[in-house]
Amino acid sequence: MWAHFPHEADIGIEGSGERMERAFEEAAVAMTAVITDPDTVACRETVSVDCEAPDRELLLVDWLNALIYEMATRHMLFRRFKVEFDGPRLHATACGEHIDRARHQPATEVKGATYTALAVFESPQGVWHARCVVDV
Repeated sequence: MWAHFPHEADIGIEGSGERMERAFEEAAVAMTAVITDPDTVACRETVSVDCEAPDRELLLVDWLNALIYEMATRHMLFRRFKVEFDGPRLHATACGEHIDRARHQPATEVKGATYTALAVFESPQGVWHARCVVDV
């Protein structure tokens, strides 16, 4: 599951799931949903993403910023993600396609993931949450 939450000029994103990996994957879907409806993005091409950070919060920011970089340099949008952790390292694949402005109708550009409202935690109910504010 993913969600947005309000934040003055920017927008908050949150992913949640039964595992921390799933929460990171859903946070990425939430970020795509800031730009376009993720259901309009076809899975035509897979891109590998690798990050490393000293803690899980910084790893979330690095993960999202790596995706933003890939979207910008490849002119792509992503809708499906597979995240794996190896200690402080994240290895992931992002599946998507090149931007089709007529079909995707991008609403805005995500410029970067920030440290604002940054949190990665497991709730008492056993659900993982990964959230932050993205600069639009």
